[in-house]
Amino acid sequence: MVSNISSALNAYQQALGRISAQEQKGVVETEKTEASFGNMVKNIIEDTTELSKQAETMTLKGIQGKADIQDVVLAVANAETALETVVAVRDTAIKAYNTIMQMPI
Repeated sequence: MVSNISSALNAYQQALGRISAQEQKGVVETEKTEASFGNMVKNIIEDTTELSKQAETMTLKGIQGKADIQDVVLAVANAETALETVVAVRDTAIKAYNTIMQMPI
């Protein structure tokens, strides 16, 4: 029982280390330009596409036995969360558009 708990703690610590290393790699200084709604949407879609590609790559590596299962699950979960966010924003934008179109002039 003690070895299971200690091995679980070690696994969580390793996963935390990988997550923080990925976050540090992902930190990029962006130029301070005038942000528009179109640019924001474009950037979100590009980021979501990139996360999906990373998840697919990590899944293939996992199938080949070249990646840890924790990395595969983390990559797929990140891609799924990003996609759910994009879908939620899309649904909200459509709902807002429909509401505006129903307003009397």
